[in-house]
Amino acid sequence: MTEQQEASRDAVMTRIGQAIMLLHGGDREEARNRFGEIWSEIGQDGDALHRCTLAHYMADTQDDPGDELAWDLRALTAAEGVRGDRAPEHRDALAVRAFYPSLHLNLAADYVKLQRPDAARVHLDRARQASGVLADDGTDDGYGGGIRAAIGRLERRLWEL
Repeated sequence: MTEQQEASRDAVMTRIGQAIMLLHGGDREEARNRFGEIWSEIGQDGDALHRCTLAHYMADTQDDPGDELAWDLRALTAAEGVRGDRAPEHRDALAVRAFYPSLHLNLAADYVKLQRPDAARVHLDRARQASGVLADDGTDDGYGGGIRAAIGRLERRLWEL
C-alpha cells in the first residue's frame, strides 16, 4: 500500500472515529448521518475493516430492531472479508478478531429483541467462544471484562425467555 493510500485509509478511520465519538456523546442522529455519508462513499465493496467498523457502530444508531440486525449482519459479513483478505497476523485481521465477541454479542441481543431466542443462543455461544482473544480482566482497558459481563447478562436474560 502506498503512503497516499494509507493516509486516505487512515482519514476514513478518523472520520468513523469522530462519528463514534458523537454516538458515545449521545448524538445518535448526527452519528447515523455521518456513518451514512461514509458508507455511501466507501460502498458495499470498500475496505472490509472500514465496513466492519462502520456497520458495527451504525447498528447502535438504529431505532428499529430489524434495521439494527441488518447493520450487525453487515458488520459480521465485513469482518469475514477482513479475515479472508488478509493473512491472520496482519494488523487488520488481528484488530477484527477482537471485534468478534462484540459482533456476536450484538447479534444475540438483536435476536432477543426480535424474540428469536434460538438464534440469540447461537450467537451468544459464538460470542463466548470468540471472547478468548480478549485480554483477561484487569489487564486491559476494561473492554474484555465488559464484553464478558455483557455475555453473562444476556445469558441470564435468555434463561428467562
